[in-house]
Amino acid sequence: MKKGKINQRFLIESIKYLIFGALNVLVNILSYKFFSTYLWGPLGSNTAAFLLSVLYAYFTNSLFVFHIPLGWRRFREFFVMRISMIIVDNGGLLLLLWLNINDVIAKCIINIVVIGLNYIFSKVFIFKKKQ
Repeated sequence: MKKGKINQRFLIESIKYLIFGALNVLVNILSYKFFSTYLWGPLGSNTAAFLLSVLYAYFTNSLFVFHIPLGWRRFREFFVMRISMIIVDNGGLLLLLWLNINDVIAKCIINIVVIGLNYIFSKVFIFKKKQ
């Protein structure tokens, strides 16, 4: 494959990842706000919102970003990778709350970090296409 086509495909894939990532942030923040308003405190709400956004991300990344068929093995790998990100997500949220940053603003900041890490791990490990 020509270098130009590879770069173009990477650019298109990256743009799709950012678009669905932004929608995932919206799912995450809106569900966090709902849970924290009506059901739980910050950490319980963050965990529930995180789990919902993991499900959303798996389906959108598989079907629309990386164009990889859905599969149980890949879902398990994706889920484990994303669940490990809850340490970054909850740890970052706790740190920013400790610094007296508004919880929704803190969620936005942490989501930027988590999206970057998720893209790297998804691209390199989970949705790696066979050559």
